[in-house]
Order: sequence, then C-alpha cells, then structure tokens
Amino acid sequence: MDLLERETVLQDLTGHLQDAVSGPGRLALVRGEAGIGKTAVVNRLTQLAGPQIRVLVGACDPLATPRPLGPLVDLAPRLGQAVRTALTGALSGACRPDEVFDCLLADLSSYPSLLVVEDVHWADEATMDLLRYLARRLPSVPVLLVVTYRDDEIGRTHDVTALLGTLAGYPWVYRHDLAPLSRRAVARLAAGHVVDAEHLYQVSAGNPFIVTEILAAPGESVPATVREAVAGRLAGLSAAAREVVDVLSVLGRRASLPLLAGMLPSCEEALDEAVAGGIVRTDGQTAEFRHELTRLAVLESVPAACRLRVHRQALAALRSGPVAADDLTLLADHAEGAGDAAAVLEFAPAAAARAAALGAHREAAAQYARALRYADHLPAARQSSLLEGHSQACLLSGRLDEGVASRRHAVTLRRALGDRLREGENLRWLSWWLWPDGRAVEARRTGLDAVRVLEELGPSPELARAYLNLCQLACYGHEAVTVTDAYAAKAIALGERFGDAGVVVQARFHAAAARMLTEDSGWTDCEQAVTLAMARDLPEDAALMALNMCWFTALKRDTAGTTVAVNRAEAYCLDRDLLSYLLCTRAWGSWGLLARGLWTEAADAAQNVLSHPGSPPVVRALALTVLALVRARRGKGQVWPLLKRAANLVDSDCLLDTGLGWEARVEAAWLAGDHERVRTQAQHGLDALAGRTHPWLSGPLACWIRRAGGTPPQVPAAGPCALELAGDWAGAAAEWDRLGCPYQAALVRLSGDAPALHEALAAFEALGARPAVARTRAVMRARGVRPVRRGPRAATRANPYGLTLREMDVLKLLHEGLSDAEIAARLYITPKTAGHHVGAVLAKLGVHSRQDAARKLHHSER
Repeated sequence: MDLLERETVLQDLTGHLQDAVSGPGRLALVRGEAGIGKTAVVNRLTQLAGPQIRVLVGACDPLATPRPLGPLVDLAPRLGQAVRTALTGALSGACRPDEVFDCLLADLSSYPSLLVVEDVHWADEATMDLLRYLARRLPSVPVLLVVTYRDDEIGRTHDVTALLGTLAGYPWVYRHDLAPLSRRAVARLAAGHVVDAEHLYQVSAGNPFIVTEILAAPGESVPATVREAVAGRLAGLSAAAREVVDVLSVLGRRASLPLLAGMLPSCEEALDEAVAGGIVRTDGQTAEFRHELTRLAVLESVPAACRLRVHRQALAALRSGPVAADDLTLLADHAEGAGDAAAVLEFAPAAAARAAALGAHREAAAQYARALRYADHLPAARQSSLLEGHSQACLLSGRLDEGVASRRHAVTLRRALGDRLREGENLRWLSWWLWPDGRAVEARRTGLDAVRVLEELGPSPELARAYLNLCQLACYGHEAVTVTDAYAAKAIALGERFGDAGVVVQARFHAAAARMLTEDSGWTDCEQAVTLAMARDLPEDAALMALNMCWFTALKRDTAGTTVAVNRAEAYCLDRDLLSYLLCTRAWGSWGLLARGLWTEAADAAQNVLSHPGSPPVVRALALTVLALVRARRGKGQVWPLLKRAANLVDSDCLLDTGLGWEARVEAAWLAGDHERVRTQAQHGLDALAGRTHPWLSGPLACWIRRAGGTPPQVPAAGPCALELAGDWAGAAAEWDRLGCPYQAALVRLSGDAPALHEALAAFEALGARPAVARTRAVMRARGVRPVRRGPRAATRANPYGLTLREMDVLKLLHEGLSDAEIAARLYITPKTAGHHVGAVLAKLGVHSRQDAARKLHHSER
C-alpha cells in the first residue's frame, strides 16, 4: 500500500541512499509531530533498499532512565564482532564509549549501509554523542544515516536542539519535514467509511495516526487509543502546565493569550512547558491545540465544576468590552457552557447568521441548533425565524432530515400566527427540499400549496420564487415544455419586477433545459445562464444550475459534457461549502464514469457518495443504481437487493424523474436472461412516463423491449435510440461511439452482421462484461458466426513490457514524481484505481518501487 503524500520525501531519501552508498555518506533528518508517519516512511525506505545494502535500525525509547546507546544495542546483532565486543565493554565500564564509536565507524566503512536511528528526542547522552561523532565523519563512509525526531517536543534547551546546532554547518545533512495530510488524502482514507471526510480532516488536522484511529473506531467521539496517547503526554506535565492545558481545552481550540493570562496570571512558564510537551502551540498572540481531537480528549477529563467556572469567566471577559464579529462563535460556546440561556439566545443566532453569510453552512446549522435548544419559551415568531435559519443551513450542509423537520415546524408556527406570507415561503422551501428527499409527489403538492397561499396575497418576491419552484419541478418531472414555460414566464415577470436576478436566470435556465431534454435545443441558453449566475455571484443559484448540467448531460449520455460539467460543479460547490449540491454532483459524476466504461472508477465514486452521512436519498439512490449496474455488467451477485434499496429510498415518481433507474432494472433483467421481465419492466416504465415527454427516458426502454424480442411501442426516442428503433444498428452504434459510450455501442452491434458481432465481443471482453460476453457468444453460435480468439490489443503487444495505453500514461506520470492522488486527478480517475494501475505497472516492469519504474522509463527512452 502506498503512503499517502509521502512520495516526494521517499524519492528524496532513496536518492540520498543511492548517492551515499557510492560515497560520500549523508545524514537525513526526518522530522514531524507525533503520529505524522515518520516510522512508516523509514520502514518503507528500508523495504526499498537494494539487497546490496545492509539495513541497520535502532530506536530510542521513552524511558525514565534512557538506555545507554540503546539504538546501537538494537542493531548490534547485524554489526561485526569488533563492534559487539567494544559495545559490551563500554556498557560494563571496561572501555570508553569513543572506542565503540571508532569500531562502529570502521564497520560502516566496510559495507554500504542504511543506518536508521528513530526518536532521538528520547535519546541518552551517549547516543547524542555517537550521532555527533558519526555526522562529522559521514563523508568518509558509504552510509545514509537517517535520524527521526518529533519537532513538536523539543524546546530551546533540548539535547536535540543542541545537536541540530552542531549539524547546521554540514553540507551533507538534509532535512525533511513531514506535513499533515491534505483534505484530498484524508478523503481518500475515509473512502468506504460512513464518515464526513471534511469533519474528519478538521478534527485530525491531517494527522495520519488520528485519522486512522477515528476510522477504526467510528462510534467513539474520541478513540481510546487517542485518549490514551494524550493521557500519556499529560502525565509528564507539571500541575501548573496541566492546569493551563485544562483551561485551554475549555476555552476552545484557539484562545487569546491575554484572555488566558487574565484567568491564570503568571502562566507563561507553564504554557511554555505545555508547548514543549507537544500538546499546544503558540504564535505569541494565541495558544491552540495541535488537533481538535486532542482538545476533546483533554476536555473529557476536566471536572464539570472546572468547566463551568472557566466558561463563566470566559463569557464575562469577552462581554466586558466591544464584541467583535469573530468572537460571536466563542461567546455562544461559552454561553452554553456557562448555562446562560439568555446569552445563548443573544449570541448563537448572531454567530449563525455570520457563518451563513460567510458560506460556512455547517457552522451556521450548529449555531442555530444551539439556539433552538433554548428557544422553547420564545415568542412563536422568533422561534420560526430560528427554525427557518436552521433549516436552510442544514439543507445546504447535507443534513436533509433535520432541515425538512425544521421547515415543517416553521410552517406550522407561521400558520398558527396567521403569517400567510411566511407560511407560503416556508411551504415553497419545504417543497424544494422534499424533492432531493425522494418525495417528488409531495414536493409538487406542497409547491402548489405555496403558490395558492402566496397568490392570495398578490405579487411578491416570495411568489416569484414559488413560481420558479414549480418551473423547476416541472422540468425535473419531464412535464410538457409548455408547462415549464408557463411557470418560467410568471417567475421571470415577477423576478424582473422585484429585482431578483436569481429567479430570472434560473427560470430561463430551466425553460431552456426542458427544451434541451425534449427537443435537443437550448444547450447554449443553459450554459449562458450558469455562466451569468457565477459571474453575478449567486452561489446557490449557480451551484444548482451547474449540478443540473451534470444531470442533464448524463441523461443525454454525453460523456464529454458530463465530465466537464462535473469538474466545474464540483469545484464551485467545494469553494462555497455547498455539501448537498456537491454530493449530488458526485453522484452524477459516477454515472458519467459508468457510461464511459470506467466501471471501477464509477463504483469507487458511487461508494464514496454512499459513505458520506450527508448524502440525500435521491443521491444515495443514484449511487446504489450505479453499483448495481457495475455488479450486473460484471456478472456479480447482489444486484437486485441494491436496486430494491435504491427504489425504497424514493417514491416512484422521483426514481423515474432522475432517469436511468427504470432502465437499470430492465438491463439487469436482460443480463440475467429474463426476457419476460425485461419486457414487463420496460413497459411499466413507459406507462409511468405517459403524459411526459422525454425521449432520452422512453427511447432506451423501447430499445430494451426490442432487444428482448418484443415489439416496441411508438414513443419519443432521441439520438442513437431512434436509429436503433428504426433498424439502423450501424448508425446507432456510431452515434454511441461518438457519445463515448462503448458498452451501449456494443449492445447495439449485437443486432449487426458478423464483423459487428466480433467488434461487440471485443468491446465486452475489454470492459470485463462477462454476462454480455456470454450473450454475444450465444448470438454468434446461433447465427453461425465463429468467434475469433483475440489476444492483447495491438498497442499492448507493441509495448516491450506489455503495458496498456493507460498503464503507459500512469508510468509517464510516475516519472514526473506524482502521487496516486495526483495521477488520479490528472487522468480523471479515482485514487484507488490509480493505485491499481501503479501496482500493475510495477509488476509488469518487474520492479519494486515507483522510482525504479520511473528510471526504467527514462532508460528506455534514451
């Protein structure tokens, strides 16, 4: 398994090793905080060392009385007799330590070696002297000396600090800092786990140890291993330093030093001790924990009375002067910790509103939820306002159930108050979010209720948005273009009257989208609307339209368009913390990968969506359908349970609205050889489409009826489906090829002549579509067409190592020194798939490291 985001340092270290064993020797300092992966890096380095290199590994231990020359004792069995004898003498007092040093240097001079000394922050004085001795003489021996230490545990007076000062002038000393993992790397580790990758990144700060421990214990707020590791560090602190750490844990991850000093006068020395212990760090203005999970582990052990006291002191101190906007979240935290309900209701809503304005929707949802815990005795109008804010923040941050529940409660309160305007607005919002919740029928009914309430009050901005909502639902439900246009016209008229640019641009977009999906026009208008919304900084409107372009291009099987749309929408939603839209975008991205024949990547992308706890029901249904189709096409089991789970998540209208759901059920039946079920399921889908116009939904279902030996009804059909239903299999196959859908093209060629059948068989074999291969061979036998045994593709045969074109792409990127994640981004595949390709390349080249593979490419190109 590759170490994430450690390729560069490993490449540097292997380069040092190659240079050192041929002389002169080198020293590499590998440093980073606890849990950052220093041991993992040096372990991988020892595995990459060639058989001609002697590997010597020793470590220092966190003992109250360190072992004299402990690392040398560890590696002595691999050294010569002279060194072992001198070491025994030195430990017994029979000879001086410098005699051991001389013997070791002579031993190292005789054989190329990799010498690793780990955790020198725990080293004894004799080991520090040994390192000084060796470092000065390294140019004369064929050795790479690797020294690891925790840079968060050495202060100004630590022995390691003194050692570093000695090494500063040596040009053969190299320093390598191990940085925390990026968001992308943490998300990759989180793939397959039901966890919010962004939250995981925030609490871990990218520390690999903390990340893996959280994933190993998903039900624990603080994993036991992390708790024990923190307790071990705290045990070494003085009582004063422990008090500082306890107070800081209550104050939050970051606290101002003046606030801390006000609560704990003369705490400077104790704070310095806590910093030296690696628990906290300071920049001279603030003190903060290195990781949020560390703070939580400390907080668990702070007595309740102490927490209450600190919260009250902090609240009083922060309220004593002007309240800065940046302090609103802290004030709300301390207000709740102090049990001051009035202060919570003063500061939490303000903190929520500020977070929402900054696009931090998860923070906004948390602050609104905090206020609602104390809102039972508030007037109904104020409760409603809090519920509305909470609902919106939840919906935008992927907490759909909570958001819908708050919006329903707000509707009830506004109705009881007789506030018809706010009742109608809340009904409109409820309708809008019921659709991704999988309740298309209720969404439309509630949307009509919203319009009815608001129309009674006359023209208003709220009515403009209500008309827009019905325009959107009509588009998504594939209703007649005239219906979408009618609602769009009403929305545009009111949007222009009240100056709501978002309403106008969205109404025009959805009217154009309805034409694009039914009449194959309107694409340019849709693109212009997205561009305009982004340019005018209408984030939610732009994000919605951008993800809809992913959906619509996927429905039209436009794989190139889907790729472009997904990349754009994903980047936009990530920048603005629009989680619900982001997850929907990624679900449609998995459909695009499926259509392109990249089934492993599609399954990985779908599984990542399913693993996120914030994925709405519609999104989960889409991802489950992708997984089901991948399994069905590969001839694996558990297909129908996945399709049933997808169908149970949403109502039948929503399953149909999103498209592809019914078609997936039909295809699964065909792959299983159940033609009767194919015809029945396809007809059920067409019956449900009655009264709607969507040729990209009805056309494929009619084609499946034809492929199963039935007589397809006359229905609207688009593109290659229309050609196939007209009997033009060659034209249909060519059109599928143009769209970038190799599997669909091969299916159509089953109706063709002998060359077409051979082409279909080759395509299915290349895709790993075992059931389709079997079906193709059966068709060939029935028609008397002899299958041709095909070997590797021509490009693969021509490659001296048997690499495919994709594997050659990967090898070239390895030569650039890219990580799996970087390769994945460059080739538009998942990191997991990139890892599979890297493994295949190494195996075919007969090498054991990425660096060796890159060198092999370099030599072959010379």
